[in-house]
Amino acid sequence: MSIDRIVLAFAGAVILVSVALGHYVSPYWLLLTAFVGLNLLQSAFTGFCPLAIILKKLGVQPGQAFG
Repeated sequence: MSIDRIVLAFAGAVILVSVALGHYVSPYWLLLTAFVGLNLLQSAFTGFCPLAIILKKLGVQPGQAFG
């Protein structure tokens, strides 16, 4: 699995978990959803993603977006 797919899967999982927590626990968890969404948006324009950097250092195969 490439860095790109891991980043997208991780972001999707965090968004789903935070929406569930926002519904069942506290609406403040939706701030995590907003943070992940903003991070995805900025990484689309800048190419900077902290998770991609960590995965690259761990030796995960690079993809097209995060090389």
